[in-house]
Amino acid sequence: MTENTIYNNALKRLSLLNRYYKITRFYTFLKSTAYKGGMVIGAFVLLLIGLEVFFLDFNSILNNLVASYSPMVIFTFFLGSETFLGIVPPEIFIAWASKSASPWLFLFILASISYLGGVISYYIGRRLSLVPSIKNHIENKIQKHIVNLRKWGGVFVVLGAVSPLPHSIISLASGLIKYNFKHYLLWALFRYARFLIYGLIIFKAFK
Repeated sequence: MTENTIYNNALKRLSLLNRYYKITRFYTFLKSTAYKGGMVIGAFVLLLIGLEVFFLDFNSILNNLVASYSPMVIFTFFLGSETFLGIVPPEIFIAWASKSASPWLFLFILASISYLGGVISYYIGRRLSLVPSIKNHIENKIQKHIVNLRKWGGVFVVLGAVSPLPHSIISLASGLIKYNFKHYLLWALFRYARFLIYGLIIFKAFK
């Protein structure tokens, strides 16, 4: 097979993929998700700054958290949150990390914990898929995410990792439908990118 043939085949595949994404309205979904992501981080930072200026001293609160609780306690709580539905927004933990002795190390640990939480959620999904009644109940609850996951596969896992979409729920859905685990591990690595981007913004806001 010549290089020209390989190049033409690659272009053809890209063209078909682009057409598929248009038909399934992926680009519309992507724009909406990106817009919501920007709004979420902007609103979060503005809210914290506004509350700090008019009502609370968040720098003092964060410093007290650092002084009162060991990092292991915070990390353990964060793992529980990231495993079970993302109960507490990770942005709060990133703000906490900004006040630690090693902000960037703590940010990396938080990103790793979030990644691990997603893996645990994936395995919970795999186990629950063995119980038909529970599997059907959960699938009905998160049907929208499962539909998108089946349509877009790894790209949707990436969106769950980097956007406000619930990473733990998408990880759970991946396990429920038995999405390829190695592919999940690869695409979920984009979780680190989200923490880096949010860290750059939040660390600057809480200098």
